[in-house]
This record gives sequence, C-alpha cells and structure tokens, in this order.
Amino acid sequence: MVHIRDVWVNWFEGEENGYNVCDFYEWRSDDRIEVLDQAYVVKVSEELFDYIENNIAELPDSLLLAVFQKSYLRKNMSRIQLDYCFIATDGKRIIAVDTIGYKTPIRKSRLTPRQEQIVFDLVETEEMQEYTLDNIIFSKEYHILSPSPEDMKGLTRKERQLKQLLFMALDQLYTSGNEAEIRYWYTEWNPNLYMDIQQMSMEEAWNGLFEEVKLGWTSRHYQLCSKMVKGQPFFEKLWELEHGESVK
Repeated sequence: MVHIRDVWVNWFEGEENGYNVCDFYEWRSDDRIEVLDQAYVVKVSEELFDYIENNIAELPDSLLLAVFQKSYLRKNMSRIQLDYCFIATDGKRIIAVDTIGYKTPIRKSRLTPRQEQIVFDLVETEEMQEYTLDNIIFSKEYHILSPSPEDMKGLTRKERQLKQLLFMALDQLYTSGNEAEIRYWYTEWNPNLYMDIQQMSMEEAWNGLFEEVKLGWTSRHYQLCSKMVKGQPFFEKLWELEHGESVK
C-alpha cells in the first residue's frame, strides 16, 4: 500500500475547474483545513488527471476499487475511514480527492509543498500501478458559467471569484433579452464606442461586450462588476462573501 500520513487538505467542493482548487499559497486563514491521518496515493495517466481535476463525473471503477476505504480522516481524537478518498498524481501534478461516498470527485484539494514533494518522491521510488480512463472519452467544453483557464490565467483567487461573478451577471443580462440594457452596459464599459453601440443589434452589442470583458482583470472589470451586481440580492451576497464589504 502506497500512502502518506498527516496530510493537510483544504477542500473545494463541487469545483469542475482545476483553477478554482487553490494552491497552498492561496489558502486563507478562514478556510477550513482538515487533516488526513492516512491518504492513499495513486499514479494516473495525464488524461485521467485532467478528467479528475476538471470534471465532476463518475470516476473509473478500477480506480474506485483500488482506493476503497484506504484513507482516513483525523477528527479530534478519532480516525474516520473514508470510502473513496485518495491523492492522485501524474508525476507532474497532484490533487487530493474525496467523493464523500459517491463516485464523483465532489471535494478536491491541493497539498502543502512538503507533502507534494513526498508524493513526487513516492512516484519515483515506489512501484505503482497506473490508472487510466477505462475507455471513457473526456472532452471539456467551456462557456460563460465555466470559463476557460485562459480567461482566468494570471488572476488571484479573489480576482477569479469576482470575474466569475461578473460572468454570472453578464449571463443573466443576456438571458433577459433587454436590448437597451445590454447597450447601456456595453456603453458603461466602453463609452468611447457610444455611437457605434447605438447602431448595434442585441447580439452584436452582447458579443462585443463579452469579448472585451473576458480578457484579463482590471479596475474597469472591478467597477463594472460592482455596478452590475448592485440591487440584486443574490449577486450582492456573493460580492460580500468574496470582497468583505457591501456593494457601494
């Protein structure tokens, strides 16, 4: 059995994109850190690692069978056996997974640098079976509510969260089908195009706004997000949770 002990995990639940499973340096003081008393380590193919990291679909049966009840959570003075919890590596990347009893990677976490090095050393020194996708074809599609890694590249944890909130507000704007409102927000974003925007159809204005907004993250993005979520209780709550203060 290949396993490591005393593993700190910071679970991110229901995340289908790996960029939202934050690296150790982005962990926060108010995150809920747990400790795995024992964690089973598996080596997987690059394709399977991508599938685990960027998906919440069912895991291959061969992998689930291999890890079944081989990891334990430490809680107070207790040692709790977990059905499908493991650490996966393709030799270059590492991720911890807990299905909380299901067959999909519901919770995911990165490891501390020290524990990562231990895993890499194990892969080099221990004989490990490599698991594959078991004939599952994995094809990832990105969209406004599941942005591509390119749209999030170089952003901090806070910036990624706020950008996803902005995308949610933009998606709601498009769904409303209000042509005048879409033109208004495009003008708010890029007032220099005011005259051109007035001549655009709803689709043209929407596409223009989205294509410009999806690039990077700046103070303009921040201001647009704060204005678009104002007066919408659900979005305002998400803003407050990430930003730490009410929308002004």
